[in-house]
Amino acid sequence: MLDQLVQYDKELFLFLNNLGNAKWDGFWLFMTNKWSSIPLYALLAFLTYKAFGLKRLLMTLVAIALLILVTDQLANFFKYGVQRLRPCHDDEINGLMRLVKSSCGGKFGYFSAHAANSFAVAIFFTSLLRKEYKYIGLILIMWASVVAYSRIYIGVHFPLDVLTGIIIGIFLGGLFMQLFLKAVSKYKP
Repeated sequence: MLDQLVQYDKELFLFLNNLGNAKWDGFWLFMTNKWSSIPLYALLAFLTYKAFGLKRLLMTLVAIALLILVTDQLANFFKYGVQRLRPCHDDEINGLMRLVKSSCGGKFGYFSAHAANSFAVAIFFTSLLRKEYKYIGLILIMWASVVAYSRIYIGVHFPLDVLTGIIIGIFLGGLFMQLFLKAVSKYKP
């Protein structure tokens, strides 16, 4: 059964990855680049400051830094624990796929840290800012979804890698929000 699921995952990957074309490659490379999210993070920091002030912004930045650290380390633990090859390192399919990046990345790819991080941040800030900004959740989930899909498009993750990253990101974003709210409630003036 697991072998069949992995085979379906490879077939879905090839279908989605081969939908791409050179006209869109630049957009997806931009979306997958971790530095391209800095303007969004800066905007979220500004909105947090505007809604809650400097003290809460600083607490939020610490929480986000810890959230990303935990998410990244968990992804590394799984990558080396599960040792699922990235599509570009999988001899069965690497000649059938499009690798849009100049390099493939590390040898293993389960689960996608990009997907996990983007969803963790999206869930955290959606929970934090939804009362002040009506559509923040929709915008952040759309952004996280595009980042997650970009990993399939550029050829470095299978769909199950991305889906697992999304699920873990949602879980960790919610967990860190609960921990953050407990911490904030102890420091109210």
